[in-house]
Amino acid sequence: MSEDDVSHLSFEDALAELDQIVRGLEGGTLKLDAAVQAFERGVKLRRRCEAKLAEVEARVEALVQRADGSLGTRPLE
Repeated sequence: MSEDDVSHLSFEDALAELDQIVRGLEGGTLKLDAAVQAFERGVKLRRRCEAKLAEVEARVEALVQRADGSLGTRPLE
């Protein structure tokens, strides 16, 4: 697994790292090359967060309430 691979990160870990990157970029103290690398990593982290959110959203949408009030699931379409 390479350092650039973010697929192993949880949503919370990816978001925390993304927050650190944003603060670093906003601080304006990074040299150009480091800022570009941080930005590239931030894009990967943002995509990871979006993918995890979409995954959770699909799971939540699959929950349905039955006529008797109990919760169940339905197949994802």
